Amino acid sequence: MKNNIREGVLVKRLMILLPVLNEAEGLGVILKTIPYKALEKKGWDAEVLIVDGKSKDASRQIGIDAGCNVIVQPSRGKGEAVRVGIDHAIRNTYDAVVMFDADQTYNPNDMLPMLEHLRPGHVVVGNRLTSLMSNDAMSPLNWIGNHILTWSAVVLYGLEIHDVCSGYWLFDRQALLRMNLNSMDFEIEAEMYAQCAISGIPLANIPVSYGARIGEAKLGSLRDGSSILRKLLVRKLFPFPVEEELGDGKLAFESNH
Repeated sequence: MKNNIREGVLVKRLMILLPVLNEAEGLGVILKTIPYKALEKKGWDAEVLIVDGKSKDASRQIGIDAGCNVIVQPSRGKGEAVRVGIDHAIRNTYDAVVMFDADQTYNPNDMLPMLEHLRPGHVVVGNRLTSLMSNDAMSPLNWIGNHILTWSAVVLYGLEIHDVCSGYWLFDRQALLRMNLNSMDFEIEAEMYAQCAISGIPLANIPVSYGARIGEAKLGSLRDGSSILRKLLVRKLFPFPVEEELGDGKLAFESNH
């Protein structure tokens, strides 16, 4: 581990993973609101990694200008972006990874109470389906769909989770090392939940705020909901997935560090 000692306190390394595809409208605001000082007070040295799915807008440049590490993923899809980010975190010996979407639906400050609940080998999931959700954040159809998918996940696997489609996840390194994933798109969160259940990784649920997204929505209600349910069923039947290769290994790294 590349831990540091500052004023007699052990400082742990936190990677903030932002999967991005054409998020120029929200990304700059998100990067300015990451609570670096509060994280430092709690003993975390935080760095942002943006995994970009070949955005056609200024997303990559916004990240580079803000001092973030930026990786251009081999193809596209949120699942691939998350897996690229996890691989990067493992190879670079981060102590924990927190991931959320860069469209302003999630509040970066919510990672602070999530970190308070993180234990060695554990995962913490941010629950959007509470009174903290803005009225315009989710359509009634999506709200119902999220509850049905969450209920289905718990029935299939038995591990308590309050929001299986949440995009706000926090992993301790030991839990990260046990993530055996092959999702390429929006079913990634359901597969991460399934992997926790299959591997016996403890999971905590913490309420987080959730607002209306900035920019064009990428998640389709029926199509993506079906893919999420299918992933839950497939991982139940086949606990050990066949890994999808992450391109040819020639990832494009861009950074101003």
